[in-house]
Order: sequence, then structure tokens, then C-alpha cells
Amino acid sequence: MNNLKVFLLMLSLMVLFMGIGYMLGGRNGMFLAFCVATAMNFFTYWYSDRMILRMYRAREIQESDHPKLYRVVRRIATEVTMPIPKVYIVPSEAPNAFATGRNAEHAAVAVTEGLLAILNEDELEGVLGHEIAHIRHRDMLIGTVAATFAGAIGILAAIARWGAIFGGYSRENNRGGGIGLLVAAIVAPLVALIIQTAISRQREYKADAESGRITGKYLPLASALEKLHRSPVRLNLDRHPATANLMIANPLSGRGISSMFSTHPPVKKRIEKLRELAQQAPYQYYA
Repeated sequence: MNNLKVFLLMLSLMVLFMGIGYMLGGRNGMFLAFCVATAMNFFTYWYSDRMILRMYRAREIQESDHPKLYRVVRRIATEVTMPIPKVYIVPSEAPNAFATGRNAEHAAVAVTEGLLAILNEDELEGVLGHEIAHIRHRDMLIGTVAATFAGAIGILAAIARWGAIFGGYSRENNRGGGIGLLVAAIVAPLVALIIQTAISRQREYKADAESGRITGKYLPLASALEKLHRSPVRLNLDRHPATANLMIANPLSGRGISSMFSTHPPVKKRIEKLRELAQQAPYQYYA
């Protein structure tokens, strides 16, 4: 059911994107918009992992550098019979973790120094199980495509706004008239953001549940999420808000209306679901 929801959300995002291109420039505009998005997706598919790891000054480690961390990653990867991802440590006191890479053969997991300082081994295993679940289900690719489409829609919206200001669109080019321009400039980016966050939330719930099935650490993962949520230190994403969806705990989450645009479900709900799953299922793993 979750996979179907994600597929429908991704399809909606693509249709919305191509629809804006059509409104602004007819068939030629739709085709041009599609070409731009394809180029952006190609770049992010091949190079986003290197950019993100460099952005956070992550340092690759071997087993001798941090035996406990490497041991946990290897144990989980062996359990699900996948290649051991590269392991990185981010020099930050803020407790967080993320996975990146285009597939299981070219994947990496990264944890911050702050996370290693506050979690015990069971909690760490729950967190890393969550990240490896993302790798197994190629959630990084899904998130990258969704973010790219949302970003491209934002670019088209900016073009529409400038076109409205300077009168750069004739009726011949602007298929939707004034209403179409309004939709392209204001409504579409908002809808795209909501769809993007909905996709991310679906993947987070699934990764939590998958981590519990792989490791049996439902309650330790819930405990880890609670610790991360209560931490007074937050990973600074002000300069790179687009990476918020990668983190296991979203430091940009807000309250009230701003929570509608959070890429992660509320921590309280995630903890509740993990506790329910812990009661329903003993330690077992489903491939």
C-alpha cells in the first residue's frame, strides 16, 4: 500500500510539472521543462552522494577507526544480504544520521559524532537499520527525484512570476491565461512541496518498521528518536535545507501550520507506531 501511495504521489508531481510547462509554453514549453528535469535528475543521480558527504565534511572510516559502529553496520548488512555500505562520521555535536547513494552497491551511511555520543549499541543498531532500510528500498533515489521535480517546479514558478510582472507571456504562449499564470506561479509550488513531503513521510514510516523487522530493535529505535528529538543541539541545515529529508530526525520540523511542510512525520507518532509494532511482532525478519 505504501509503495502504491508513493507511486501515485510521484506521478502527480510529474504531471503537475509537465502541466506547468504546457501552461507557460504549450507543447514546446512542456518538452523543454521535461528536458531540464531529466538533466537535473541525471546530475543528482550520479553526483548527489559525493556532494552531500562533502557538504557535511563527512570522513570515511574503516573498522579499525570505530569498531562498534562498523560492527553494527556490517551485522545489519549481512542480515539482509546486501553489500556493506561505506561508513562515514560527520564532525558535528548534533545527533543525526543519513544514508546516501544511488543504489545498494554505491551507498553510504553517515552518523554524527553527537549521535555516537548519546546512543547505546541497541539504539545505534535501530538507527542504522532505519538507514539501511532506506538503501534497500532505494529511498534516496525516490527522494532525489521528488526534490528535483519540486525544485524544477519552483524554477518554472519563478519564471511565471517574472513573466506576470513584465508581461512576458502572450495569450498564445500562456495556455491558461491569467488563472493559469496564477496557478503556475503560486499554487503549483505549494502543491509540489506538499506532495514531496508526503512522499518523504511515507518512506520514513516504512523505514522505521523495516528497521524493527531487520534488527528486532523497535523499542531502542523509539528511544533513539526520543533522544534525538529532545537534544538541545540541532544539525545546522540553514544553508542546505534541501538535505533535511535525508536525516533520520528532521531539524527543520516545526509546529502548527509549518508542520504541514515537514519532510518527516511527527516524532510522537513515529514512536507510537514503533511501540505498537513491538507489541504485535516478536523478533523476525521478512525479506
